[in-house]
Amino acid sequence: MTDHVWTYSTDSGHLAGTDLTGWRVEASDGHIGKVDKHSDEVDDAYLVVDTGVWIFGKEVLIPASAVTRIDLVEHIIHLGLTKEQVKDAPEFVSDKHLAGLRYREEVSRHYRSGGPFPGGTGAL
Repeated sequence: MTDHVWTYSTDSGHLAGTDLTGWRVEASDGHIGKVDKHSDEVDDAYLVVDTGVWIFGKEVLIPASAVTRIDLVEHIIHLGLTKEQVKDAPEFVSDKHLAGLRYREEVSRHYRSGGPFPGGTGAL
């Protein structure tokens, strides 16, 4: 596990520069959507996941440290989060939230309260 929410863990299989757009995203309990946008910037890495019709087209920001494994062959990203944790995340609106520090803090708080991050109660 990483010590920083916005950084991929070293054992996730993430390769800097890999375009993850369109890749399938799997929560610990099943499929949740696909990657719409992503960043692999140092200390600012994330996925924007489009949940499609699963929760009515909502997009959510997923911190990179939630990624447990990236399957480079099948183009699947596995998360250490449940569907419920993703569903309950604050909705992501690109124009409003991409550079918003307050939104990032809200997302961090949400996942820390039940996610795999330092101080959280997740399984990682």
